[in-house]
Amino acid sequence: EYVECTISCACGNTFTTRSTKKEIRVEICSQCHPFFTGTQKFIDSAGRIEKFKKKYGDIKLGK
Repeated sequence: EYVECTISCACGNTFTTRSTKKEIRVEICSQCHPFFTGTQKFIDSAGRIEKFKKKYGDIKLGK
């Protein structure tokens, strides 16, 4: 059965549509997704790139 559904995003945006569920929660929507907002975030969680370079050094791939 289709009922009115409220979709809530982690950014705080909400909108209404119809679904078989009454409520849906999402982590990202068109109001906060970088593709739609035109902003880009580069997230280097816990310095993963530096951690890799420190562990393996500057590896050259040979043939």
